[in-house]
Amino acid sequence: MPGADVELVLRSTRVVTPEGTRPATVTVSGGTIRAVLPHDAEPPPGARLEDVGDHVVLPGLVDTHVHVNDPGRTAWEGFWTATRAAAAGGITTLLDMPLNSLPPTTTVGHLRTKQAVAGPKAHVDTGFWGGAIPSNTKDLRPLFEAGVFGFKCFLSPSGVEEFPELDQEQLGRALTEIAGFGGLLIVHAEDPHHLAAAPQRGGPAYADFLASRPRAAENAAIEGLIALAERLDARVHVLHLSSSDALPLIAAAKARGVRITVESCPHFLTLTAEEVPDGATEFKCCPPIREAANQDALWQGLADGTIDCVVSDHSPCTTDLKTPDFGTAWGGISSLQLGLPAIWTEARRRGHGLEDVVRWMSSGPAALAGLTRKGAVEAGRDADFAVLAPDETFTVDPAHLFHRNQVTAYAGKTLYGVVKSTWLRGTRIVADGVHGEPTGRLLERNLPTIDVRTP
Repeated sequence: MPGADVELVLRSTRVVTPEGTRPATVTVSGGTIRAVLPHDAEPPPGARLEDVGDHVVLPGLVDTHVHVNDPGRTAWEGFWTATRAAAAGGITTLLDMPLNSLPPTTTVGHLRTKQAVAGPKAHVDTGFWGGAIPSNTKDLRPLFEAGVFGFKCFLSPSGVEEFPELDQEQLGRALTEIAGFGGLLIVHAEDPHHLAAAPQRGGPAYADFLASRPRAAENAAIEGLIALAERLDARVHVLHLSSSDALPLIAAAKARGVRITVESCPHFLTLTAEEVPDGATEFKCCPPIREAANQDALWQGLADGTIDCVVSDHSPCTTDLKTPDFGTAWGGISSLQLGLPAIWTEARRRGHGLEDVVRWMSSGPAALAGLTRKGAVEAGRDADFAVLAPDETFTVDPAHLFHRNQVTAYAGKTLYGVVKSTWLRGTRIVADGVHGEPTGRLLERNLPTIDVRTP
C-alpha cells in the first residue's frame, strides 16, 4: 500500500462513498483522505487502525442553516454548545446564520466580531453567511471578499428589529449587486401581503397558527423570486421550504435553467400539523409544520431532486420564550443533534437508503456552499466522518441534548440511528457522547463559486 505517511486507517464493512456503499479501508494523512481501499487492505507500518465493524461510515454531515446567536443572545445558544450538539449528531461542518446574534453579520466588522467569538469555541468547522438588509447594499461585496458564503435576506419580518426584511425594490437592488460578483442569495420566502391578509388570532391552538402562515405566502414569494433570478441570471436558494405547492414552480424553473436551489428541514419531513398539541410551542417555526399530505409531497420532491438538501434551521431560544401562546412564542425548532436520526428514521420507513441521506445532508449542502473538501468519503476530501449504528434506536430525552436550552419538538420520540463517533480531519471529536477539546476551524469562501444550474 502506498502512503508511508498514513496516520489513520478507518475500516468498516459499510462505507458510504460516491460510488455506493461497500466494505472499505479509508486511509488518512494530514487530515485528508488519501485513499479508499478494499476492506482487507493491509495498514501501513505505524498507522493506527480503527475498525468499526459493521457500523456505517458516512461523510461528516454539513449543516448550512444554523442560528448560533453568539455573541449578543448567547443565553439562547452559543458556539460552544451548538458545535458540541452538532458533533454529537454527526455534523462536522456548519454555517452560521447572520441574525439573532448582536451584532448581525451585515458588515465586515461584524463578521470579524463573530469570528473572534467563534474561533476558540468551535468543535466543528464553522463558516458564516452574511446578511442582506435594506441599509447594507454597499457592504455586500466587501463581505463576500471577506469570506462569507453568501447572503441571507427576509421578505417578511424576521422577528428581530436589527435585521429588517427587504421589500421588492430592495430585493432587486441587493440581488443585482450580488449577481454582479457571482454571489448567492439565500431567501426566507414568505410574502408579507399574504401574511397580513391571513387571520392572526394568537392563542394556544395550533390550527390558528397554521392558518396565520398560509402556503400561499410561500408560493407567492417563491414565484416572485424565480422571476427576479431568471431576469438577472442570478443564483438564489430557497430556505426551509414548507409548502409542497411550490414544488412544481421550482421544478419548472430548474428545467428552464434558472439557477435556483431549495432546502427543507427535518421538522417539515418528520413532524406533522396533525400531531402538534395545542400550546406545544416547541413545534412553532416559520414557515410552519404542515399537514401529513403536504409532507408526503415534500418527500417526493426530495426523491426527484426538486429539493436539493436537508438542513436543520436550528433556531433555539431560552425556555421562557416558548410561551403556550403560538402568537407570541418565539418561532424556532432545536434539532442540531437530532437531524440525522430523525431523517433516517423517516427515510427508511419510506424506502430510502443511507446513500440518499448522505446526498441530502452532506454532499448537497456542501455543494450549495462550495465546500469542495467536504461532503464525501473520497481521496482529497477532508477526513470528516460520522460513524452510525443505523439499526439501533434511542428515545429522545431533552436532558441528554448538548444545545444550550434543552427544549425540542422531538422529546419522547424513538428514533433509529445512533451516532457512535464523529471525526473531524482524522481526529475523533466525540465518541459515545463524550467530547474532546474544540478543534474546529473557521471557514471562509475561498473557492470558485460552484454553478448549481440544473442540467
